[in-house]
Amino acid sequence: MLAREAIRLDARAAGRDHAVRVCGQVLVDAGAVEPGYIDAMLERERSISTYLGEGVAIPHGTNEGRDLIRRDALAVVRFPDGTDWNGHPVTVCIAIAARGGGHMEILAELAEILMDPDRARALREATEPEQVLALLAPQAEDQQPTGQGHTV
Repeated sequence: MLAREAIRLDARAAGRDHAVRVCGQVLVDAGAVEPGYIDAMLERERSISTYLGEGVAIPHGTNEGRDLIRRDALAVVRFPDGTDWNGHPVTVCIAIAARGGGHMEILAELAEILMDPDRARALREATEPEQVLALLAPQAEDQQPTGQGHTV
């Protein structure tokens, strides 16, 4: 669900709505959603915040916007300078386009990451797409991503 091409690690946004638009455009550019899905993401955000904590938000569309989804996909957008999310600083957004429950595994992994201060920091500070992919991949307890992109 998360392709390397849907990871942007050096984005800028002037606040929550701009950040949601940036995230939605990554999903549009990836061919996962129709452009109108961005409006469904903004509508969702206005009805209930998708801010999770630890500098992370998970913008996604309303149920009514599901018809605008071409295929399930995720996008990870990092805002190195942060952006204001209704009074909360956000540096990482994981945008979701899902018709069904296929995104639940990644959300479960994200919850695990956010409960681990070192992994949460690694996600907020990632500078290479491979680091993000490694962090969001299901892992064994003793396995930690190195960010090197090499395996033995």
